[in-house]
Amino acid sequence: MQHVKRILRLDASANPDESDSSKLGDHLIRRLKQADPDADTRERNLNQQLSFIDSSWIAANFTAKGERSDDQSARLSLSDQLIAELDWADHIVLTTPMYNFGVPATLKAWIDLVCRAGITFRYGADGPEGLLKGKRVDIVITTGGAPLGSPVDFVSGYLRQVFAFIGIDDVNIIGADQMNVDAKASFARAITQIEQYYPAFAA
Repeated sequence: MQHVKRILRLDASANPDESDSSKLGDHLIRRLKQADPDADTRERNLNQQLSFIDSSWIAANFTAKGERSDDQSARLSLSDQLIAELDWADHIVLTTPMYNFGVPATLKAWIDLVCRAGITFRYGADGPEGLLKGKRVDIVITTGGAPLGSPVDFVSGYLRQVFAFIGIDDVNIIGADQMNVDAKASFARAITQIEQYYPAFAA
């Protein structure tokens, strides 16, 4: 039986209905669906239902699975669900703006919930090893004034490192930076990047 491609879309903008990162994500998903109309797609708005880790979460995480109380298991249930989504996916599409030179707080919360020792990475003799291998990630990043790749870009390199940490090295950055300088040109450059990554399906 032929494998059906599985795409997980994650949106981090606080204003997803109006955000340019989400609009670019829409275009990217359309291209991917053109390539594989039968692809199974799941979506998660990172502004909904996420929680920050705290002392109770940390205590539950560092308790052996078979020794956790019901409350501790419940405290980790969202993290388990988010990790299951990543494990399910072949291709991850993450859209995010830059907020104050970094990632939105909700995206950082998601990162903290999915980076779990023994599940998405482990420590060995040679240091940490990511466990979610064989996946591809497209990261769509928009910025207001900061250029991607500049000394004040604390988003693109950080996100590359996070995905590498959990075992995903096949990462593309699609950038619409400096939108406050020339939004139309910046958006158009990002569209061109998407179509360069997936050229066989250009309109």
